[in-house]
Amino acid sequence: MIINILAGGPEDLLPDLTGYKGEEAVWVGVDRGVFHLINRNIIPAMAFGDFDSVNEEELSVIEDRVTGIKKYRPEKDETDMELALNWALEQKPNRVHLFGATGGRLDHLLANVQLLLNPIKAKNPADVYLIDQKNIIFLKEAGLYTIEKMPSKKYVSFVPLTLDVTDLTLEGFKFPLKNRHISLGSTLCISNELIGDYGTFSFSKGILIVVRSND
Repeated sequence: MIINILAGGPEDLLPDLTGYKGEEAVWVGVDRGVFHLINRNIIPAMAFGDFDSVNEEELSVIEDRVTGIKKYRPEKDETDMELALNWALEQKPNRVHLFGATGGRLDHLLANVQLLLNPIKAKNPADVYLIDQKNIIFLKEAGLYTIEKMPSKKYVSFVPLTLDVTDLTLEGFKFPLKNRHISLGSTLCISNELIGDYGTFSFSKGILIVVRSND
C-alpha cells in the first residue's frame, strides 16, 4: 500500500500528481491540502488539520465530500502534517509520499524534513519521501543502498543529519568517495551525479538526508 499525503504548501511547487494515482494509493489531505485534492477530483480517505487556512465555504465543501475528517484545535503539540504522517505509519504502508510540504515558511520546511525521522524512530520499515516539483528527499540509516539514475532528477546530494556519518562510500558517481567521514555542516557531497544507470552508496554510522533534484 502507498499513502499519498498532500499538505497546503504552494500549489506551484507541486509535482504532477497524476503519476501517483495508482489503484493501491490511499490519499490523505492536510488542512488546505484537502481542498487542493478535491479540486483535482481526488477525494481523500482521511483529512487532518485545524483548517485555519480555509474559509467557511471551503470548509463546508470539505465536510460535504470527505467522510474521514480529524479536526483539531490550533493549539496542539503536533503539526497537522505530523498527525497525518503518524496515522499513515500506523496503517503499515510500504511507502508514504509527502506533497505540498515545501515552500513558504522555512520553519514548516525544516519541521517536515525532520518528520522523515519518524519511521526510523518508530522502527517502521515504510519508506517516506518528501516530493515537490524539483526535489525528492528521503533519509537513510547506515547500510548499503543502490540508487537508480533519474533523468528528471540528475543531481544527487548527501547531507548528514547526525553529528557524524562514517565511512561514506559512493560508487558509480561522477565524484566517487571511499570510506570518507563527513560531519554535520559538511557540503562535500552536494550536487553529485550518477555516471551510469545505477550507483551505490554506503556508510557504517549515522543518518543521511538524500536529495534528488533538478534545476
